[in-house]
Amino acid sequence: MKATSSSNSKNEKVIRELYQAAEVKDIKRFVSLFTDDGYFYDVSAGVKYYGNDIGKTVEIYAKAFPDMHRELLEVYVKDDENVVVVELTLNGTNKGPLALPVGKIPATNKAMSDPCCDVFHLENGKVKAFHCYTAATILLGQLGVLENLDAVLEK
Repeated sequence: MKATSSSNSKNEKVIRELYQAAEVKDIKRFVSLFTDDGYFYDVSAGVKYYGNDIGKTVEIYAKAFPDMHRELLEVYVKDDENVVVVELTLNGTNKGPLALPVGKIPATNKAMSDPCCDVFHLENGKVKAFHCYTAATILLGQLGVLENLDAVLEK
C-alpha cells in the first residue's frame, strides 16, 4: 500500500486496517471492522453483502487472484462527515475462477491492474458502508474476456 499520510484521522486508520486485513486475507478481522448493520456494496456486480457475507468479497478475489495486492494511490478524508475515499488499483494474476453474479470465469493466468475507487462511511470507528467502484470493463479486458464479444455484438 503506497499512499502515505501523516493524518491523525481515526477514520483513516480504520480504513487502512481494513485494507491490511484484506491483504493478508484475514476475513474475520475484515468483517469485524464493520458495524453490525454495515455492508459492502460491489457496485460493478450490483451486489450488497451484509454480516459475515462481507468476507466473501475478500474470499472471491483471493481465490481468483491468490497474489492479490491493493495499491493505494490517494486517500481523502472528510472526518467531519465520517467519510474516507480511496483511489487504488487491484493487482494480481488470475490463477483461479472469478465468481460473478452471472457465473464463474475460469482462470486465465493473465495479470490485472484494475483502477478502483472505494467510498467509506464510518460510524463510531467502524465501517457502516463500503461502496467499491471497480472498472469492470478494464478488468474483463485485461483477463481477455471481452475478446469474445464478437459473438453477441451486432455490426
